[in-house]
Amino acid sequence: MLTKRTQIIPVLVAALVFPAAALAATNSGDSAKVGIDAAQVAQIPVLQRPVNHFKHLVHVSAERIEAKHLAALRKQRREAFATLPGGVTEATLESIASCESGGDPTAISSDGTYRGKFQFDYGTWESVGGTGDPAAASEAEQDYRAALLYSRSGSSPWPVCG
Repeated sequence: MLTKRTQIIPVLVAALVFPAAALAATNSGDSAKVGIDAAQVAQIPVLQRPVNHFKHLVHVSAERIEAKHLAALRKQRREAFATLPGGVTEATLESIASCESGGDPTAISSDGTYRGKFQFDYGTWESVGGTGDPAAASEAEQDYRAALLYSRSGSSPWPVCG
């Protein structure tokens, strides 16, 4: 005679493999209606494959959502810095950047004080609304912040290259 516990286990395992049959067996209280015997139940991997598959699906979905979110943030950032303030021209900025850093947005001075395409120090970078390391900011943001600085102070922040 089977105990209640040994009757429930095949029904639970069958529910993973044959959900409709398991539901019918559960409703009627008869695990024999599931249509599998103990030997077949022993061959079914214990929840490992369905769980791994589920984890994979969740991981892939999360990666897709994160990629879409990052793409939207990049687009928003590009659009925010697309137009230069104060009527500063691209040619003016290119001239300054070429002289200051060779146009390299990741350039850092030998002593680490001046950073990025326009060789901002942290204080000047923050004064035009920048946060973090200027050399880590996008090139579009560096151009935008340099144009803000140029529209406020002219070429004086770049005494040699302005």
